[in-house]
Parts: sequence; C-alpha cells; structure tokens
Amino acid sequence: MVAVLEPAVVDKTTTLETLLQTPAGRRMMSCIQCGTCGGTCPYGEHMEFSPRRVIGMLREGFLDEVIKSDSLLCCVACYACMAKCPRGIRLTDILLPLVKEQVLITRSEMPAEFQKSLENIHRYGNPMGESPRKRAAWTATAGTKIPVLAEIKREVDVLWFVECYTSFYARGQDNSRATAKLFQALGVDFAILGNEEKCAGDCGQMTWESGLFESLAEYNVKLFNKYKFRRLVTGDAHAYNAFRFRYPMYGMTQPAEHTTQFFARHLDQLKPRLKKPLNLTVTYHDPCCLGRADNIYDEPRALLRAIPGIKLVEMVHHRVNAVCCGGGGGGMWLDTYYKQQGMDRLSERRVKEAVATGADVLAVACPYEVSRFEDALKVVPHNKPMVVRDVVELLAESLE
Repeated sequence: MVAVLEPAVVDKTTTLETLLQTPAGRRMMSCIQCGTCGGTCPYGEHMEFSPRRVIGMLREGFLDEVIKSDSLLCCVACYACMAKCPRGIRLTDILLPLVKEQVLITRSEMPAEFQKSLENIHRYGNPMGESPRKRAAWTATAGTKIPVLAEIKREVDVLWFVECYTSFYARGQDNSRATAKLFQALGVDFAILGNEEKCAGDCGQMTWESGLFESLAEYNVKLFNKYKFRRLVTGDAHAYNAFRFRYPMYGMTQPAEHTTQFFARHLDQLKPRLKKPLNLTVTYHDPCCLGRADNIYDEPRALLRAIPGIKLVEMVHHRVNAVCCGGGGGGMWLDTYYKQQGMDRLSERRVKEAVATGADVLAVACPYEVSRFEDALKVVPHNKPMVVRDVVELLAESLE
C-alpha cells in the first residue's frame, strides 16, 4: 500500500539536480537494489532501465544514459513499483516524472499522438483539441438544470470538477449525466465551472511536461479561489490525484474527493433510493490513481454492493495487485507506439482477466478506463456479452 504523499518530501521547484537534497531524494539513496520494482512493473520486460537501474544510474552519475534511452516511454505511472517497494521510495510521482521530463527535452521528436495531445492541452485546455466553448455543451442533455458558478454567483457546498473526457466524449458524458442524477437525488448543493474549466493536468505532470502542468495548476487554483465552495468533487481519478497531492503546492486549500468517496460517505441517504434491481454479475477494476496511489479500495465496492441484484466477483489481480489499464503516464496516447514496439496493450491484458470471471459488467471509476476497456473488448474473445460501466452509471440506473 502506498503511503499518503507527505507535503514536505518535495516542492514544486524540485529538479533532478536538487532531488537528492530533499527527504524523498535521500530516501532513494537507501534503495537496496532488490529489483522488486522492475519485477512488478507491467511493462518491466520492455524496459532497458527499470526503476532500480534508474536509481543506480542516478547514484553513480550516469543518468544521461537513461535519458538517451526510450525506456521510460514504457512507464504508465501505475504506482505498482511504489506500492511494492520495501524501502517506500517514491518512484512514480517524484523520481520518474523528473527523469521523463529530461527525456522529453532531449528527444528530437515524440510519438505523434502523444505530442498532439500535449499540444491540444496547451492550446485548448483538453487533450482532444475541442473548443473550450463546448466544454459545458453536454449539460443540455443532462435532463436537469446544471448550475454554473459564474451564473449563480453564490457559494455552494460542492464544486463538481467534470474534467475533459466526461465533458467532450459522448461515452464519457454518460458518466456526467449519471453523476448529475445522483447529486440531484441526494439534494446536493453543487455547481460546475462550465466553460471556464480546464484540464487538471495530471497527465502533464506524469507525462513529462511539468511546465504544462504548472500552467494548468496555477490557472485552476486561481479559478478555485475566485469562487466559494466547501469541497471539490471529481469523477476523474487522475484529476483527483492531482488535486490531492500536487495542487496544494500551488496554493489549493479546499478538500478534494473522488465521486466514489463522496457517494460512499452518503450511502445511508443513497441506499434507500436504490430500488431497481439490476440483476448483474459485476467485476470491479481498481484505478491506479485511486487504489495504489491513495488506498481507495473499499468505497467503490461498498457502492456496488448497495445496488440491488448486484453480485460482485473479483478478478485474479485486484486491489493493490490490480493490472493497470495502460492509460496513465501518457499511455492513453502511446498505444500506437507500444504496438510498433511489439508490446501488448495492458487494457487487453486486464479485459482477459475480467472475461475470465464470467461477469456481465466490468465496473470502473475513472473515465480513461471506459474507452480503453470498450476498445479492448472488441478484440479480446469472450463467449458472453460484457459491457463497461462506471460505478456512478450503475448507481444512477438503480435509482427509483
């Protein structure tokens, strides 16, 4: 289990040159070179430089060799190495992003899809390259009025940070409509930022572009401080990760929750409203940014078990041992590159485990996973139908 990130271990000015002067950097010097990190990495067999070797090269002053290699393109920021490290070394969120940034700086070019997505985030505030003016267009199909902070001009209990995939992708918008339905059912006093919202930037931080992340974090924190709300809630596990662990370095003071945490906290109010039996066998995938990064394992399962007619079954690898969907650390935009390198897609590896359970539904709690697993299901053989649903979609379907 990964410990909660300590605010003092690094700050936003930490670089590779100053890393060893920080508590996190000094802990890296205690690495016993056991190789557990490389052994637990889902793409470890494809990495010339495993996390263990990266630390060894850092110690001996040969990090330039790592930076010249394509090795860290294989890192999907799944936190598996951190979760299993016997020394508690912060690899995923501290060392590897700093090294990855140097790779980005020194390479003459990056895989085209990856590069385009980062450019889109910089220009449009979302990786899809959609017009920022369309960010709140989905609210017209929500079936209920969605309050926007700039319009209502008052304090709210919950600022709902919708994020990019659940704003622009048709399939992601199903998640947004379900979340809105649940908020309304519970009488939550909420609002969204509407077209003012920009990507939270966790992908920028974990995919090598700290400058991009910093510009987004500073923009969003300034926006948060413009309005009054008691807590921020988001259904995007990557955004949640950024708000919890990185944004406080840029002045964010408001508490942040993932939607599964929020609805689990209100389960006593919500459960009596879950009247419609779904009669489905469900298996749940633990998102890396919720599970290994912040120990959120029980809340999504508690919500699923509260739905009438749901039978929950576990995959072979679950909780801290769950197989990554492959979308983190830039992996969302590196599938073509991985295929060219002869690497299997982690989403397909995970879907094979889900199919083996015999479940009707593969439940998720991160918008990245819906499209990745639905694509994987198109190519992974399975004898019975399986669909992918976010936990909030299943909850909303069961509402009276």
